[in-house]
Amino acid sequence: MASWYINRTFFFDVHPPLGKMLIALSGKLTGYDGTFPFEKPGDKYEGAKYEGMRIFCTTLGALIIPLTFLSMWEMTKSLDASFLGTLLLLCDVGFLTLNRYILLDPILLFFMSCSIYGACKVHSHTTAGSLPFSPRMLLWQIFLGSSLACTMSVKFVGLFMVLFVGLRTIADLWHVLGDLSKPVSLTVKHLIGRSITLILWPILLYVFFFWIHLTVLNTSGNGDGFYSSGFQAVLRGNSLHAAAAPRQLAYGAILTLKNHRTGGGYLHSHHHLYPAGVGARQQQITTYTHKDDNNRWLVKPYDKEAVEGVVVVRSGDLVRLTHVATGRNLHSHRERAPLTTKYMQVTGYGEEGIGDANDVWKVVVSGGADGDEILTVRSKLMFVHYLQSCALTTTGKQLPKWGFEQQEVACNHNLRDKNALWNVEDNIFDQLPKMNFSVYASGFLERLIESHAVMLQGNAGLKPKEGEVTSQPWQWPINYRGQFFSGSAHRIYLLGNPVVWWANLAFLGIFCVVFVTNSIREKRASAFGVPAPNNQCKLLVSARWQCCCWLLHYVPFWAMGRVLYFHHYFPALVFSSMLTGTLTIYLLESIRSYLSPELGRTLYHCIMGLIISSTVYSFYLFSPLAYGMSGPMSHEPNSTMTGLKWLESWEF
Repeated sequence: MASWYINRTFFFDVHPPLGKMLIALSGKLTGYDGTFPFEKPGDKYEGAKYEGMRIFCTTLGALIIPLTFLSMWEMTKSLDASFLGTLLLLCDVGFLTLNRYILLDPILLFFMSCSIYGACKVHSHTTAGSLPFSPRMLLWQIFLGSSLACTMSVKFVGLFMVLFVGLRTIADLWHVLGDLSKPVSLTVKHLIGRSITLILWPILLYVFFFWIHLTVLNTSGNGDGFYSSGFQAVLRGNSLHAAAAPRQLAYGAILTLKNHRTGGGYLHSHHHLYPAGVGARQQQITTYTHKDDNNRWLVKPYDKEAVEGVVVVRSGDLVRLTHVATGRNLHSHRERAPLTTKYMQVTGYGEEGIGDANDVWKVVVSGGADGDEILTVRSKLMFVHYLQSCALTTTGKQLPKWGFEQQEVACNHNLRDKNALWNVEDNIFDQLPKMNFSVYASGFLERLIESHAVMLQGNAGLKPKEGEVTSQPWQWPINYRGQFFSGSAHRIYLLGNPVVWWANLAFLGIFCVVFVTNSIREKRASAFGVPAPNNQCKLLVSARWQCCCWLLHYVPFWAMGRVLYFHHYFPALVFSSMLTGTLTIYLLESIRSYLSPELGRTLYHCIMGLIISSTVYSFYLFSPLAYGMSGPMSHEPNSTMTGLKWLESWEF
């Protein structure tokens, strides 16, 4: 998608723009001309100068490692815990694979890591008693706020990091308020400072990124149809930009109707019929999000083919809409819609505009009165079937392949259906004076709000493509299945290091046991003797926050109805690796406290050596998944990877 920015061509995507803009900038600065399509990982570049973009993404991915180490050090003040947690992340072959490609994920993980580090530094300065408006405190708060804005501006899952920082901030302010040696005014100052740097500043920065995005992409592209007519009027090359059309709709005009729902398409038809068993076997009516000649309709009176002179269409009129390309009328009858069976089917019927009484529709201006003129773009219209008293609507459901995966159109008896509103976009009629479409163009704030509505709807409605490997949240922590990033002779397979992932999963369970045990121990401290050392308490508190982060970045996916992929788990992987490192040192320190100094030290170093060597060796074994495999597949004879296929679901 970097190519679209370089060519300044507008497109539709379900993610915010910052990651793509940064990739485009790195490509532009290193000579990429924006012509390679980047359809899927593993494609041959054929001379395209992709190196700058790949180096940029890989560099940000590499910086995640030191940021993770610094964050763990701020949390735990334990060198061993910081080293171990970072090593687990460093030796994960899936993490390596993800960071070797031109993807949004390394950029997201980098800004997320910056946010973690910034939150840890702000917490440290708060605990140390730094004043709310001291230069150092303000500097780290601005860094944190900027990192949060950047994380949210790459993918909407950055919201999970915003939630974590919000919880961390509430805890810090609660701690300051609970210190009776300090005035309440100090807490108020902290609150004001953080409201400015962690709420207002990130919002302004986030809006600024979208301003750049909408300013750069000023040329019409294939994503225009997802947006309103007013939005499209801003885009150069769009049929609505610097164009003119009659202000009123008149009989005999050729028009296009755009649905008013967020991301709604154009009323569309084509020569293909509904298949047998799907209502009446008549011509399909759909909505289509791209501009096409099959979106054009001729508006006629209900009882004649044409009128003499210029007669304006008004609210309350009975009309027929004839599909220009096929000559079929917009039609509905008492057959069930193909997907939403409680609605009625809408079809194309008749020959050369001649049909029957089921082709008659009453056009109504929403919020208007009978007799009001129909205005291009401005009027929100409802088409009510004259005989069936149902409203022409789109359900937003995607039709199967027989419907070319376009969206279902039906007739709903609920006349309050919000998706039953349409507006006239193209209005071709030479006998009326024309008005420039610039008067309909949306302002920046309108486009900003609409962009988010379309992105969120698109994100929620994502469906898998044919042959695409998807996954479910329960599969991620157990490393159940990976994904091919390159299917050629040199194969790359995205899969986590099983030693790291399964250790992380085990330590999530161990943490639950330790957390419950320690909570009981704190309540019954006298029965357990001497309280735990301060360092161990700090380790356990850090582990709690790391587990909280893991939950925030993993559990929400269980509630998502959209299609999910394996790579969605990698932000949570960062926190589970940190938790494993922290909890390992906590347990070793706890065991060591019950042994003699010499025996405890020996056991501690032996176990650490075993953990480190096992982690590094497992990386060595599975590194071909990231660096490339050749030869037979693991299930074929003489394969060098046969011994590494530990689960049948792995496909390398």
